[in-house]
Amino acid sequence: MSKPERLHPATIVFNIIKGIRDSIFIIIIAIAGLMDVNIWYAVLGITILILLIVLMSYLSWSRFTYYVEEEELRLEYGIFIRKKRFIAKNRIQSIDLTQNILHRIFKLVKVEIETAGTGADAEASLNAVTLLKGEALRAQLKSQSINKEESVEEETISDPTQTITSKGILIAGATSGSVGVLIAIAAGAISELERFIPEDFFNNAYQWVIGLGLLIIIFMIIGGLILLWLIGIIGTVIRYWNFTITKIGEDIVITRGLLEKKHLTIPLRRIQSIGYVESIIRQPLGYSTVIAEVAGGSNESGEEFSTVIFPIMKTDEVSSFIRKFFPDYQMEEIDYKLPKRALKYYITRMLLPSLIAFIAVIIIVPYFTWIPILLIVLSILLGIMQYRDTGFTLEDSKVTIRYRFLSRVTMVIEHKRIQAFNKKQHFLHRREFLATIKLSIIGKMGLGKHFHIKEMEEKEANKLADWYSYRGED
Repeated sequence: MSKPERLHPATIVFNIIKGIRDSIFIIIIAIAGLMDVNIWYAVLGITILILLIVLMSYLSWSRFTYYVEEEELRLEYGIFIRKKRFIAKNRIQSIDLTQNILHRIFKLVKVEIETAGTGADAEASLNAVTLLKGEALRAQLKSQSINKEESVEEETISDPTQTITSKGILIAGATSGSVGVLIAIAAGAISELERFIPEDFFNNAYQWVIGLGLLIIIFMIIGGLILLWLIGIIGTVIRYWNFTITKIGEDIVITRGLLEKKHLTIPLRRIQSIGYVESIIRQPLGYSTVIAEVAGGSNESGEEFSTVIFPIMKTDEVSSFIRKFFPDYQMEEIDYKLPKRALKYYITRMLLPSLIAFIAVIIIVPYFTWIPILLIVLSILLGIMQYRDTGFTLEDSKVTIRYRFLSRVTMVIEHKRIQAFNKKQHFLHRREFLATIKLSIIGKMGLGKHFHIKEMEEKEANKLADWYSYRGED
């Protein structure tokens, strides 16, 4: 691949679609503003805009070339100002292949290349190449000089792999807790559309709902929640369909997706910590999500900052899973728990917002005081759960910590991955010989990821500080 190559011509179609999507608000404003003057002005303006998008899409495709030469990926692009970008092979951290519906129609793939300095977006992106060229480019950029004995040895060792079952993905969808997120999105969309809807519509709708009766309203609310729950299941199925994790050499390769098929590569050296998350819904059922904190890289749209290593599995199977794929991160039982005098801090921290809400409701709408009272009870229970679930286990080369906000999180962090250690005490802590510690590692997009253990014994915090300060032979 020493000669400059262009992307697949289908890139022009992708660019046109993206250009129209990005200009949709301009088109709507043009239609709304010019319709009252003359409809043909609106048609003419939209036609000119679309022709410009088509022209720029073609020029952008024709002026973009890529090739590999002298251990570098070289890109040349730019319509009016020519730009050149050279990416050394030894700087490349991962190469991901993605296929959305349009890519599948044309049998193409999108190649995203990430380096240690990658920010919110990939360092380089080839929007559309054939699948064969994409795989060949990835193999060429990931190739390393190895001797024949190493090659033979790698071929004889089977790569560990694990795929989610149909039952597992349905359980993941049913317990995802996405109903609240969908309600928030719906509420936000309604608030934005409210300005375009006549006031009479809301008045009529309110009168209609009141006339239905309490029982019917309850059934409608339950039906709406069930619908949102089903939408959440469908979304999870689409996102994690055929989720497969494979360990190949020094890389973790993940493939997933129904409508958009993703092929993600995570170098083991970029992983800063491994652990699992037990949500309020999944914990009583004995299920967890395995996650990793990965240094650098871009943050995918719609993704959390933590990388999902496996969407759902039995919690008692997590240790064997981590032992198989990440032997350096074997988990240990939590052996340190917080002292009893720390409980009041956890309850108080959770209780304060509910008490403020309670006072506000009493003053404004006293008929609904039962809502903040319920929140107060739930806040106390959550504070107790946070207190009981917080702890850590210390070893020579790693620390296992557990904490909870809503979900219970257990993480294993290697000593050499910890970038900073912080110990904090206020005057109440000092009186009771308590302390709060913070461990910091590198997360996605180069941002820091922090883990806290609050109101622990001061002597245990000092023990962790001494362990962190001694670097030894890391």
